[in-house]
Amino acid sequence: MTEPDTQRALVRLEADGDSDAEELDRLARRLRAELGELDVDLLPVAAELPPGAKGADPVTIGSLMVAFSAAGGVFPGLVDTLRDWLGRQAGKHKIKVTIDGDTVELERATTAERQQLIDAFVRRHG
Repeated sequence: MTEPDTQRALVRLEADGDSDAEELDRLARRLRAELGELDVDLLPVAAELPPGAKGADPVTIGSLMVAFSAAGGVFPGLVDTLRDWLGRQAGKHKIKVTIDGDTVELERATTAERQQLIDAFVRRHG
């Protein structure tokens, strides 16, 4: 996606406290697969590993950059997909979406609370 109207959002999955790195990796793979069905490009988030490290840290495992067209209503669909995905999960996971330094945190809130947050965020970036 190289069009000039392309936006990028950093999507970061934060698994609940009972999840280990293996569980976070499994959740992140499922989320990536679902986002891959949208009209977006999924890009890895590179992180520098400290000397002697054997793998990525949990923040990197649960993070990806999503590039999408600013036109055509792609962003609201992305947010809806993230919200729906969270609603189907058993744990108390969170997803943070950051665009241009503006972050919204999606988690298990009431439907009305989530919708108010999402509507405000989409108005700013959609």
